[in-house]
Amino acid sequence: MITMLKTALFVLGAAMAAQSGAQTVLKFSHTDQPGGLRQKSAEVFGERLAQYTQGRYKLQIYPAGQLANDPKGIEQLQLGGIDFTVSGTGSYATHIPTLNLTALPYMVETYEQGWKLYDESKWLQAQFAKGPEKGFRFLSTFEAGFRSMTTRDPLLTPADAKGRKLRTFPNEMMRWTLESMGFAVQIMPLPEVYLAIQQGAVAGQENPIDTIHANKFYEVAPNVTLTQHVYSPIPLTVSERTWQRLSAADRDAVQRAAIEAAAFSRKEVAAAEAQQIADMQAKGAKIGRPALGPFREAVQPTYVRAREKYGADVDALLADADAVRKAMSAK
Repeated sequence: MITMLKTALFVLGAAMAAQSGAQTVLKFSHTDQPGGLRQKSAEVFGERLAQYTQGRYKLQIYPAGQLANDPKGIEQLQLGGIDFTVSGTGSYATHIPTLNLTALPYMVETYEQGWKLYDESKWLQAQFAKGPEKGFRFLSTFEAGFRSMTTRDPLLTPADAKGRKLRTFPNEMMRWTLESMGFAVQIMPLPEVYLAIQQGAVAGQENPIDTIHANKFYEVAPNVTLTQHVYSPIPLTVSERTWQRLSAADRDAVQRAAIEAAAFSRKEVAAAEAQQIADMQAKGAKIGRPALGPFREAVQPTYVRAREKYGADVDALLADADAVRKAMSAK
C-alpha cells in the first residue's frame, strides 16, 4: 500500500511538474504608468492569452519603461528580447518610414473615425504588412487617444507657442507639426518628462489625455489645452521571432486575444476621457478648449513638407482619411 501511495504521489508530482514546465512566460513591455489604461488593456490581453492557450502561456507585463523606452522596445522586439509591445504608430517609423505619415495633424475628428481608418484603410494595411520583414508583426490597435498639450503657461493660440520648448517623441511628422505651430521641439523618453518639466528643462509636453492623466503631467504643467492635433493609437506588435516559434493554433490564440484586448482598450479609453479631464480639473489643472481653426491653419506647412518627402503616399493616406470623415461625419 505504501509503495502504491508513493508511486501515485510520484506520478502526480511529475504530472504537475510537467504542467508547470509547459507554461511559457512572454514579456510585454510598455512605457505608460501601472495605473493607466494601457496597463489594464495589457492585462486583458494576458488574461485572454492564458485562457485561449489553456494556461500554457503567461504574460509578464513590464510598465513604465522598466525594460525599454519606446524606440528601444521596438528594437528589442526585433532581437527577440521582448515578445510584445504597444507604442505610437509613428514610433515604428524608424523601421517603416511611411508610418511617419500617421502623425499627420487633424486627419480624423472622432474616435469612431480613427477606428474605421485603422481597420479599413488599404494604405495603412499595406504599411503594417511590411512589419514581419522588419522583425515585428502588427496584431491589433490599442487606443491611446487624441494628443493634446500640457504647458506651464497658458496656450490659447499658436502665437503662444512661439519659442517654447515642448517635449515629444521621436517622429518627424510630429516635429514638423509642432515646429509649424511655433514650438521648439525636445525629444526625450516618456519616463523622464515629468522631472524635465518640473525642473524647467521644457515648458511642457504633448500626449493623449490618458497618458497625461496617468503620468500626472498636469501637476507640473497645469495648462491642459485640448488641441487634439494628432490621433494617436498604439498598435500592439509581437516579435517575429516569437511568432515563428508559435504553432498555428497558438498564433490564432494570440491574434484572438490581441483583437479582444484592442476592443477593450478602445472602449475604455474613449469612455474614460471626459472623467479624466474632470479629475485633472478637480486637482487644479486649467482645461483649455481653444478654437482649433488657428491651429489647423498653422500646421498646413506640415502637409507641404510631407508631400515633398513622401509624395503619393501622403495623398493616398489623406484620401482614406477623407473618405472616413465623409462616411462618419462628426456631430
